[in-house]
Formats: sequence, structure tokens, C-alpha cells
Amino acid sequence: MTLDSGDAVDAMILASKWDSVEGTLSAETSWQNAMKRALRDGHALCDLLGISTKHAIAKDDTDFSVFVPLEYVARMKPGTPDDPLLRQVLASPQEFDTSVGFLDPVGDLAAQRADGLLQKYDHRALLVTTGACAVHCRYCFRRHYPYETVPKSQAGLQNSLELIAADPSLEEIILSGGDPLTLPDERLSWLVSELDRIPHVRRIRVHTRLPVVIPQRINPQMLNWVANTNSAVYFVLHFNHANEIDDRVTTGLTALRRAGATLMNQAVLLRGINDSPEEQRELCVQLINRQVLPYYLHQLDPVAGAMHFSVADDCGRAIIEFLRGRLPGYAVPRLVREIPGQPSKTPL
Repeated sequence: MTLDSGDAVDAMILASKWDSVEGTLSAETSWQNAMKRALRDGHALCDLLGISTKHAIAKDDTDFSVFVPLEYVARMKPGTPDDPLLRQVLASPQEFDTSVGFLDPVGDLAAQRADGLLQKYDHRALLVTTGACAVHCRYCFRRHYPYETVPKSQAGLQNSLELIAADPSLEEIILSGGDPLTLPDERLSWLVSELDRIPHVRRIRVHTRLPVVIPQRINPQMLNWVANTNSAVYFVLHFNHANEIDDRVTTGLTALRRAGATLMNQAVLLRGINDSPEEQRELCVQLINRQVLPYYLHQLDPVAGAMHFSVADDCGRAIIEFLRGRLPGYAVPRLVREIPGQPSKTPL
């Protein structure tokens, strides 16, 4: 196809913007600076990718702003409005349909034992460590969570730590958020150390998307506490599409694994992003090739503003059946839904 002069100019401008992004990535290694320079405007993201701003909500028209690091943007395909990575993070006009969905779709508030300490299931408790994330996923089930109640200091966490220490039934503590890896290394190391000192806590699980979107977050300070924690350390990652996995991500995963962490993945089944059998197979293959175990494939939590991502249960079941015939058993995730009040995730 021959470009006319206007198309050629547009292509040159887009190429120049893209070269600028790649140059920034090659010159920058600090994960903190990656957070600081993240895009916070859907229109700016569209402009960078060379697509129409009609696909995005204006910056001031949403209470859940766009937040996406350039490291993640660099894995998107320019000029592609339906790019599976872009669709996960771009605030679209479809979010204005709030006729269905809930502000607390998984019953977090009913499960609180203290501010930021949740217990839904036997032998496990979850600490909401922060409201900060490295990326704002548009389907986030905690996009309406009252993060202002989460303790902001080590002193504020003492009540939760004392409750955990006083309950010998708690064998596993899950660090969540937000994303716990947005905490400074010193605070995160302190928190893990405090949990590790509690005799009945045998496992510490970290739920995070940071190794996916800003792979340089896996730094020597973090690897040090992973390697020196007596409790078993599990990282539950959040890859939704094989395009999220590149060489930098692979390097980080290898470092985590060598430090002694067990790596698992939980994906969300999302319409127009990863709801085909072939896309799910490719994701699972790329994960197991990097020794990341596909753990759960979640049906979308019914959160207000995200129901346009919903996929029918029968579609999910068909995908799992497809995977069973084309992957080893350990590589097939469990299709589940979280239903408030149930004693575990509900298999579908």
C-alpha cells in the first residue's frame, strides 16, 4: 500500500514518538521513576499510539484515572485500537454504563477483621497494604475500595500484625492492594520480616502485577528478602495476554525464581482481550516455558464500570476444554468465580 503525503507525515510523527519512548526505556532503570513518568491521560495514550481519541474518556471525566507505565505501553502495537494490552488500561466510554455491577463485588468490606485486614477463607488472611498500583486495569475489582482506611505507616499495621499473631489458625498471609510491590523496599522487607517471625505463619503470598508492567521492580533489595525469608514465598502474578511477556519480563521472572519464590499466575477472562482458546493456550505456553504455573482463570468480578469485559460462562468452559486437549494437565488453569460469602473460589 502506498501512503499519500498526509499518511506519510503521520507515520513519521508516530515513528518519532515511538523512538522517543524506546529511548527513554533504554536510558531509565529506576522503577520509582517509571511510576513517576507513567501516562495519566487516555487522550495522551491514544496520541502516542496514533489512534483516535474517540476511544478514550477525557482525563477529567472518570473517577478512576488512566495510569500506565511506558514500559507497558512499549509492548502495545501502534495504530491498533483493539490491541489487547491497550484495552486493559484505556478508559473507554463504555465505563459510563453503570446500570450493572457493584462497588464491592467480592464482599471485601464484609470480610474485614481490621482496617486493611480481610479474612474470607479458613487458614488465610489478606493484608491490603496500599492503594497504589503500577497500572490501573479497567476491570479492577477494587477500583471503588475505600483505600483511605488502609494503614499508611508501620505503626498503623501493628494492630493487624497483632491480630495475625494471636490467631494460630492463620497459616498463610496474602499481601495485596493496590499492589504491595509499590511499597518502598525497606517497608516491604520490614513487613515480610514481621510476618516471618510469627511461628504459625508458614507461607507468604504476594499478589502483584508490577513484574508484568515494570519488570525492573525486581531489584536486588527485593530479591534479598525473598531469598532470606524462612516462610515459603509465593508470587501470584497477573498476566492476561502473551503479548505482555518480553525479554525484560522474562529476566525478572528468572531472578525471582532463582531467589526461591514459587511463581503462579491468575488471569481474568476478558471480552475482546483474551477470550479465544488460541490466545489462552499461547498465554499458558509462554507461562510454563518460564516456570510460572497457570493457577486461576477468573471470571470477571461484577464491578461497576467494567461489565463490557464480561464473557459468558459457557465460553470460559469451552476454552478450558480446548486447553485440556492441547496442554499438559498442570498447565490448564482452573476456571473460577469469586462469590461473596462462599468458603472458597467457586469452580465453573
